[in-house]
Amino acid sequence: MENQVLTPHVYWAQRHRELYLRVELSDVQNPAISITENVLHFKAQGHGAKGDNVYEFHLEFLDLVKPEPVYKLTQRQVNITVQKKVSHWWERLTKQEKRPLFLAPDFDRWLDESDAEMELRAKEEERLNKLRLESQGSPETLTSLKKGYLFMYNFVQFLGFSWIFVNLTVRFFLLGKESFYDTFHSVADMMYFCQMLAAVETINAAAGVTSSPVIPCLLQLLGRNFILFIIFGTMEEMQNKAVVFFVFYLWSTIEIVRYPFYMLSCIDMDWKVLTWLRYTLWIPLYPLGCLAEAISVIQSIPVFNETGRFSFTLPYPMKIKVRFSFFLQIYLIMSFLGLYINFRHLYKQRRRRYGQKKKKLH
Repeated sequence: MENQVLTPHVYWAQRHRELYLRVELSDVQNPAISITENVLHFKAQGHGAKGDNVYEFHLEFLDLVKPEPVYKLTQRQVNITVQKKVSHWWERLTKQEKRPLFLAPDFDRWLDESDAEMELRAKEEERLNKLRLESQGSPETLTSLKKGYLFMYNFVQFLGFSWIFVNLTVRFFLLGKESFYDTFHSVADMMYFCQMLAAVETINAAAGVTSSPVIPCLLQLLGRNFILFIIFGTMEEMQNKAVVFFVFYLWSTIEIVRYPFYMLSCIDMDWKVLTWLRYTLWIPLYPLGCLAEAISVIQSIPVFNETGRFSFTLPYPMKIKVRFSFFLQIYLIMSFLGLYINFRHLYKQRRRRYGQKKKKLH
């Protein structure tokens, strides 16, 4: 009887330019690995599922590859890298449609095509940035200056919002509900400072200093500043309302987590508790913040109608009075659209950070 051919467990993943194979064999010595006529040939003595034996397999690739595989031996496996002749995404690994029984996806290295394209673009962007920095000056110096600038910005914002958060918390424990009605006069100056300084984030995103998308940054900046400067800042009748406390408290709660997270990122530190809070705390706080802002706008509508502030009359022949409350109602609709955009952006960030690996077929 002929000896049965033993095949090891093989796991694979791909990028646009490369294929990765992981052969589950330990204590391998002098493996025979080659590619002829677009077929990968593997044969080696090692310890696998059937103990110490000679294991071998053959894989005919779906498309053309370069005939020079690169492999690396570790104590527990053999890692093989194969270069594709043409950079593009394959729908499967082998020419035959039915997946070989010994072959399975390598979920540790697996990416969707869209995720792989993002990775490819990120590498290309990193390469171009490196070339640009080299032409402008020392990359290390410029990177250090950028990190120092971002660290100081986030540190200043953290101090500002921490002051607001602690002030509101202490006043609430000392005065109870009475503290609600004096919130604006207690912390408005610091909130003005922090929110004006927040314009730097949108500028950083637009200039490419940070990788944050411009639209969510701009929407948050405009939305908050509209509430702070127009709804609260121009109407004394609104400054004594309890809703001011909830708006300011929710804003500061979000920011005393977000800014320290960015600070640590500048120095390549990852505090897992803070990271989890950064990617989780927004889930309840952003809708609550949007709700508090909406309540403040609704409460301001009769005040603006009564005072006539920012209202105007269209010129002849129309002579129609346009109340500012009309724009406030439009703002309410737009604010929930902005919430959806920001929520979607933050959800994608969280899914990239903590999302479960997707189950892939051959």
